[in-house]
Amino acid sequence: MDLHATYPALSDLRQKAQARLPKFVWEYLDSATGDERTKARNRAKLDEILFLPSILHGDIACDTAVHFLGADHPLPVGIAPVGMSGLIWPGAEQMLAEAGKRLNIPFCLSTVATQTPDDLAPHIGDHAWFQLYPPRDADIRRDILQRAKAAGFTTLVLTVDVPVASRRERQVRSGLTTPPRLTPRLLAQVARRPSWALAILRSGMPRMRLIDEYAGQVTGLSSTAHAGYLLRTSPDWAYLQWLRDHWDGPLLVKGVLRAEDAPRLEAMGVDALWISNHAGRQFDAAPATIEALPAIRAATSLPLILDSGVETGLDILRAMALGADFVMLGRGFHYALAALGAKGPDHLVDILRQDMQANMGQIGAASLADLHTCVVT
Repeated sequence: MDLHATYPALSDLRQKAQARLPKFVWEYLDSATGDERTKARNRAKLDEILFLPSILHGDIACDTAVHFLGADHPLPVGIAPVGMSGLIWPGAEQMLAEAGKRLNIPFCLSTVATQTPDDLAPHIGDHAWFQLYPPRDADIRRDILQRAKAAGFTTLVLTVDVPVASRRERQVRSGLTTPPRLTPRLLAQVARRPSWALAILRSGMPRMRLIDEYAGQVTGLSSTAHAGYLLRTSPDWAYLQWLRDHWDGPLLVKGVLRAEDAPRLEAMGVDALWISNHAGRQFDAAPATIEALPAIRAATSLPLILDSGVETGLDILRAMALGADFVMLGRGFHYALAALGAKGPDHLVDILRQDMQANMGQIGAASLADLHTCVVT
């Protein structure tokens, strides 16, 4: 099958994924919080970034490669962490880790994944990142860091934009609970999606295995909320300093939106800032990440990562033109995985590469460094 003929864009993969997933799984993946205005704002503000097409520039070879955090990548794109990936498609974390290795792009594993860092040790490449939802207990914290390091994860990502649980009303309306329980309502949804159902039967109902291993070490946990929220804390600057002192590799902070925070983060020894509004899943009155990017770029010399709302190669160029050094996609890779299985991530990267090159040709940008001269300000 010619995948480009059938799925020429991420929107096609998204449509196929929706047709293959039970409604409660789709709502978990695709939804945001509140009225989803932050999610919509991410899209709308990206669309406002324009480039001036170039004429009479002759033939150019458009180079999408980038050097980031000491490594060379074929394009400035990585796989962002998504909690409970294995609910979206069984074995998702392993397939995405293997894709990252195969494609030479970063893969970031969530603390609340359905596979542990130890599980993925045989499957990760040289650019494996571990995303930390900050445990309150220092012994658990140390153990998680040691396990991630021993498994081969080189970069630690502290997520700071989830100080409390979000509501995600659309997800709740679907009938999904945490942890997932197959109620009669959900079983009826599963019956309509046989491919997903058979895959789950083979692998078993997913759970947050890393978190579950530590839940027994903490007393007083409620049975009505998953241990991920109950084990974690809302970090402060002292917490970040503790991580910097105890992690000897690159340390990234994910969830930055205020430019005034950037100089202090840089002074504390953070290696890169990740501009994110959690794709609208936490707070429904946040600015779009592309809106926050220019001021943060002006406030720091640190490398900048951007996510939230990115769907196309053109979106990646928009982010790079305004000062991002790298872009991460979470939903996109999971749409691809749900649509095409293990072939999905490779196809998505090919879509993004071709889209980047086509648009770079239109604006006469031979390299990513040329983009800032082409953007309409």
